[in-house]
Amino acid sequence: MKVVDITEFYSQRGGGVRSYLTAKAEAARALGHDHVVIAPGPADADTALGESGTVGAGGTGSSRLHSVRGPSLPYDPTYQLLYRIPEVRRQVRAERPDVLELHSPYLAALAGLSVPHSGFGVRTFVWHADFIDTYLRPRLWQRLPARATDLALSPLWAAVRGIAARCDATLVAARWQLEKLRSHGVPNVVHVPFGVDREQFSAAAADRTERARWLVGAPKDAKLLVGIGRFAVEKQWDVVLDAFMQVRERHDAVLVLFGDGPEREALQRRCAGRADVRFAGFVSDRAQLARGLASADLLVHGCPFETFGLGLAEAMSTGLPAVVPDAGGAAELVDSGAGEQYRAGDAQACAAAIERALGRDPAQLRAGALRSVAERVPSVRGHFEQVFGLYAELLKARGEHA
Repeated sequence: MKVVDITEFYSQRGGGVRSYLTAKAEAARALGHDHVVIAPGPADADTALGESGTVGAGGTGSSRLHSVRGPSLPYDPTYQLLYRIPEVRRQVRAERPDVLELHSPYLAALAGLSVPHSGFGVRTFVWHADFIDTYLRPRLWQRLPARATDLALSPLWAAVRGIAARCDATLVAARWQLEKLRSHGVPNVVHVPFGVDREQFSAAAADRTERARWLVGAPKDAKLLVGIGRFAVEKQWDVVLDAFMQVRERHDAVLVLFGDGPEREALQRRCAGRADVRFAGFVSDRAQLARGLASADLLVHGCPFETFGLGLAEAMSTGLPAVVPDAGGAAELVDSGAGEQYRAGDAQACAAAIERALGRDPAQLRAGALRSVAERVPSVRGHFEQVFGLYAELLKARGEHA
């Protein structure tokens, strides 16, 4: 089959959606499917997509990235604006895909919904980010009562229902999002958890040299804590940093942050002069990232809005226990055997959870992390086999209906 994905969440630096679509490209080729991603970029271009082969060798499929030129966005210039809707529509109609998949509820959805049904087989929608409760609800709560906030947001949920109603399925990666979307009346929601590359992100990736590199200059018994994710406001890195600084009053430790984003300079200014907070930057080498995660003692997470938490799942797949807020996809991944939870947004509660985790048996925590991720998260190949299997079922149903 041929699948065309439309997204505007496509950073030139990296990011979750880009990583996901690159893995999908590799899976499509391995499974014998043709795959095209249409995304904004600094210039119009066609390039090959997904060359690492991490999901299996062989296959007769192909995958391409079609970049549509657009201006950089002000908050994060590594993203471009997907504003040339007619060009996106033209590309889709030229490809005539079996599956047309929308990866955002904004301009990508507008472009995909504008394609006549004669131009594709089935249309699907992937709920990558809860834009309503992540960005808008917290701000309205500061000004309006809860009931008034719900009323103010109701037109947006109506818009989400409208997108989903014109798609054959809406894919979510976490059960809490499945239940949430259904509670808002969103139709045809299907739970398909994201997958982890267990060969790369495994306990075997632990490396004493890597650990020593990050702990250089620290006391011999210092603990190595890590955080991973995009440096953006919604990730609540302020909670992680405030909690770590409280923990440092009683424990020798170093915090290493893997990632990049528009808040990087602000976070670095906040930690200026501190040798115990270190910025690893965006690590494109997946093996190096796996070594860094597997060699740490604990992951600390601040975001209560994750629709899944792929970086967290990859870290846990190395046996790394985690401290996470009691909300969002992170809370769904980390049970009491795999780490500790704390009240979302509360730095003092986060610090207490870190201290509880550091006081527990490390071997038991690592075993708990491995068990938790094994129970909840498939392999990358398993995830995409489920995705392409769902596409086949939808196409069959569409054909029978027609």
